[in-house]
Amino acid sequence: MTAASVTANAPATPESAARVGPIEGLRQTATLAWRTLVQIKHNPWELGDFSFQPIMFVLLFTYVFGGAISGSTGAYLTFALPGIIVMNMLFVTMYVGMGLNTDLTKGVFDRLRTLPLARWAPLAGRITADLVKQAWSIVLLLGVGAILGFRIGTSVVELLAAVGLILVFALAFSWVSVLVGVLAADPEKVQIFGMTALFPITFVSNVFVPIETMPGWLQAFVNVNPVTLLADASRGLMVGGPVAGPVIGSLLWATAIAAVFGPVSVWAFKRRV
Repeated sequence: MTAASVTANAPATPESAARVGPIEGLRQTATLAWRTLVQIKHNPWELGDFSFQPIMFVLLFTYVFGGAISGSTGAYLTFALPGIIVMNMLFVTMYVGMGLNTDLTKGVFDRLRTLPLARWAPLAGRITADLVKQAWSIVLLLGVGAILGFRIGTSVVELLAAVGLILVFALAFSWVSVLVGVLAADPEKVQIFGMTALFPITFVSNVFVPIETMPGWLQAFVNVNPVTLLADASRGLMVGGPVAGPVIGSLLWATAIAAVFGPVSVWAFKRRV
């Protein structure tokens, strides 16, 4: 056997994976995303947190606080549902990190390293699969909202623009979850971080109550909170109201989050695997 044949038959190394072209990398991303999604067929409960939790939030806040805050459950649902969709998006984004951490701790990525894969494909595949689940969650919440009395006050195009904006922000924020998933020792740590960090920024916003009802010193933070901007943008696109400012602000926040956490997440991922 010649040296050339030995080289040709040798298993791929991380160095050869780095030379995978972008088109092939996209194909690998789609394959890995499908690997994640197909697991739902065998374990439908994986969609539970994308389904039961958001429905619970809508029902609880609408029927427990709606009358006290807006005078009627119908008026409160119109105000709160776009914000609840945004809040749910942030919370379920943490499942990207939990799934990634599970794959890391179980050695899945150790096996992937021996394959001719683009280095970014496993991360992109996990995030892509999460975006599909996010879209399912948004559609589900809109359907439940419609049953409860929520009505779109704008056009179908604006509604689709709202959904697209939320998914763009989810894509950017997923890099925060990826970084936590890479650094955490186990999936439970990722979940603890999500609860600890996300509760303050989601509840100290205008997702559930108007900014005008808050103390003046708190309004200064709420007004620049990315959750507030995204909730305002979603309300404007779904039921009417200011659109340009909140949309631009949301996109700027998404760009900043992706620009900071994306490269750091990839760097941390390469060091771990």
